[in-house]
Amino acid sequence: MSIKLTVNGQPHELDVEPEMPLLWVLRDELGLTGTKFGCGVAACGACTVHIDGVATRTCVTPVEAADGAEITTIEGLAAVSGAPEGGLSALQAAWVAKQVPQCGYCQSGMLMAVSALLAENPQPTDEDIDAAITNICRCGTYPRVRAAIRDVTAA
Repeated sequence: MSIKLTVNGQPHELDVEPEMPLLWVLRDELGLTGTKFGCGVAACGACTVHIDGVATRTCVTPVEAADGAEITTIEGLAAVSGAPEGGLSALQAAWVAKQVPQCGYCQSGMLMAVSALLAENPQPTDEDIDAAITNICRCGTYPRVRAAIRDVTAA
């Protein structure tokens, strides 16, 4: 089946099985390996990308559900945020400044979830953050995540 996707602003037409998880299409077919496989059951959030602006866990999303959609992965986050080419988005810069990543495995999904939250709610409360960001960070950097969010929302 032919699937049409626009990923990070680039159109793609792919001949893949419609039930193939979007995660594997992004990683294996398009070579965008920033989106990670964590649990395979949409619990951890390592595979989060934006589909038409909505944070979506791709390990359980069949590619056919994204046919015709605009997808942003971690590789395209800075550009979508208006950062200069090769630069970081304000959120990514705050992530670095607050030294959020430890092992880094969950970070692409966490950044995508937080950026979707901030697009919808530019001044989230701690309760809003807790409700929206259900990604799992095994290193426990949640206080740093919150500090980075506060840096961005204070700007």
